[in-house]
Amino acid sequence: MADAAFKDVPELFEVELGESLVARTESLSTFRELGPPDLVHVLKTSGRSGQRDLGSYHYVSGVDASSSASLAAYINSLTYNIEDDSGWFTKGTSWKVKNGCYCCFNAFSRVDVRVDVKIPGGVQAYVVDLRGERHEATSEIWQETFLSALLRAILYSDDPTYWLEAYRKLDPITNPEGELRFLQAAEALFMKGWQVGSDPEIQVATVVSNHLTAAIMKYFGDSGRYQYAANLFEKITAKEPEVASLLAKSYLGMNEEVKAVQIMASAIKQTPQSYTLLHVQCEFLRSKGKHEWALKLARQAVNCAPSEFVTWEKLTECYIDLGQYENALLTLNSCPMFTYNGRDAHRNLTPARVHLPPKGTIVEILPERMKTDDDEADPALLRLPAPGLRGTWARAYSLLTRLVSQIGWDELLKTRSSVFVMEEEYRMQKAQSDAHPHSAPPTKVIHEDGTVSSPKHGASDDASTRGMVSPTTSVPDEDGEGAKDDGDSEKHAPVADGLPTIRISTESAREAANGLQEVKENGVKESTSAGDSLEKPVQAAENQDGEIRQAPSQEPFSFSNKRLCERWLDNLFMVLYEDLRVWTIFRAEVAHFKTQHVAYRKTGLEWEILGDLGIRLHHKEEAKEAYQRCLDTPRYSYKPWSKLLDMYAEEGDIQRSLQAAVRVAAYQWGEYAEMTYPTQIARCFFKLGQIHGHAKIQYSLLSIGLPDPVMKIMDSYFVYGRTFKVEGYDF
Repeated sequence: MADAAFKDVPELFEVELGESLVARTESLSTFRELGPPDLVHVLKTSGRSGQRDLGSYHYVSGVDASSSASLAAYINSLTYNIEDDSGWFTKGTSWKVKNGCYCCFNAFSRVDVRVDVKIPGGVQAYVVDLRGERHEATSEIWQETFLSALLRAILYSDDPTYWLEAYRKLDPITNPEGELRFLQAAEALFMKGWQVGSDPEIQVATVVSNHLTAAIMKYFGDSGRYQYAANLFEKITAKEPEVASLLAKSYLGMNEEVKAVQIMASAIKQTPQSYTLLHVQCEFLRSKGKHEWALKLARQAVNCAPSEFVTWEKLTECYIDLGQYENALLTLNSCPMFTYNGRDAHRNLTPARVHLPPKGTIVEILPERMKTDDDEADPALLRLPAPGLRGTWARAYSLLTRLVSQIGWDELLKTRSSVFVMEEEYRMQKAQSDAHPHSAPPTKVIHEDGTVSSPKHGASDDASTRGMVSPTTSVPDEDGEGAKDDGDSEKHAPVADGLPTIRISTESAREAANGLQEVKENGVKESTSAGDSLEKPVQAAENQDGEIRQAPSQEPFSFSNKRLCERWLDNLFMVLYEDLRVWTIFRAEVAHFKTQHVAYRKTGLEWEILGDLGIRLHHKEEAKEAYQRCLDTPRYSYKPWSKLLDMYAEEGDIQRSLQAAVRVAAYQWGEYAEMTYPTQIARCFFKLGQIHGHAKIQYSLLSIGLPDPVMKIMDSYFVYGRTFKVEGYDF
């Protein structure tokens, strides 16, 4: 059946004809956001009686989905791609494409647009809804489908976590006219952008935070051509003021800082509650070293969007910048965590046969794709839990690793024990209370924010509200800059009549407590009980997992200045411990072998895992060394070259960047990623081009002496630069 396969297109042969289409139809209701890549199903026939037809399919992105004609043209191109089976004396069985079906998911209307092509014959386009019913395709549906396909092609282009077998990636935009159509479609559907979902770290997709805006910023940002994004956002800001945050970010990308500041200053008057705008201001101030001002804006952003992870994350980063590690840990503990939902994918089917043809001359420079001893690794390295973290968990862990890289593990543990209730302390307090039992119930209750009040039946604190509004929080003025603190807001009140208890509020109790409190000017609610006042303004630590931890009334404890550590953060500390333990052993072994003048040996996979570990723990040089050692082994792996390419480009090392880029391109073409932009290689080349110019990089590439087919692929990145006038193309 080899003669029934395509020459250079990957494909999966079906066990039963049409099973891939049936599986896609059944899976439509499970697609939550952008949907999976386009599915192309073809039916091949030999024309001989008694020989059954063959069904095969593959996935593709980057095909123009603006009309049924463009999708039919792709299927028609496959008819010229079937291998010829020439015998010695007679021509062998000739297979032909009988018909094909192109499926493209419309992420806006949540329908599947399909184009059936019969060869010879006609083209039929229709829409399949989530129930599997057919409808007619309208012009609005086609515009949404066109943009949906572009968003998938841009966002899935170099996502290392998203992998599909027989997935072909083509260039989504090849000329300025195509880019103009992309901008026109984006402008027309911009206000619907929230419908396509957002990154997993964003809980609620908005008109500013969604996959559409992420794709626009990625497409124009990777090549440094922010002016086109700015033009688009200028038009939309007139209708939707909140988009000013994206406009300001675009101007900052263009190094038009004065213009960006003017936009932010005027926009904050119109939309003072926009956390995305506050974050752009915050990042700008951090880049200028104004960390105190940035902190005030980050606090205000938390007030505006307390249920979003990114606002708490930004506040934690600001505390780390200022060296306020206790506050950073408390803020991290308050982060709302979301269940991770990965990219939409097709249901896996077991194919009858997999056809993955070799892709050109460039893949010949790669090692053999076969399992060797270098694919083995120590179980301790394979069991590390950190690589499995995704979404908000991965982002929170990166904050924790940043903390430990700045203050060290011992200091981090001290900080942790100073802000969180530790198990040993709990036991000691419990032992003391057992030794001195109280006959009367406690007369004072210390709330989560440190306030002390008399316990009332059915009433509790509003800890989560207090945690969102810090006493030192200041509202930015009209220019977006926070006002200065009004001095020390901490007040201390003695605790009378015995030991107080800690109580964590519930929603119903919080509502009851609201009636007994008054609101101060800065937004912090304070008990009206005489003599009660704030002890220490710290972040709340309401349990995200919904557990209510409450000390029994007969066993009171005095942890007025400490919080309960969330279970997920406790788990991250254990994950960090495992990473640090393995890293410490590794570095100790390296040092020992160096003193003994003995070669230190690891398998290719082990070096790769250690490189990833070094990156996670912010040991960049050691990680680079591990990746380089991985390249000395004959292991088929894309990751070390990819990581080194980013590092070399960051350092401005042209020669090494080019050597790494050739290997990365080979791996990508080997996986049928036949696209130029947006890709990691293009991003790194354009970053180098802004400093050195494209001509210098091209001459350096010529000096390597690559074979013509490989040179043509590498030159395509600079052709894109000339076509779209990327900075550096003319020098």
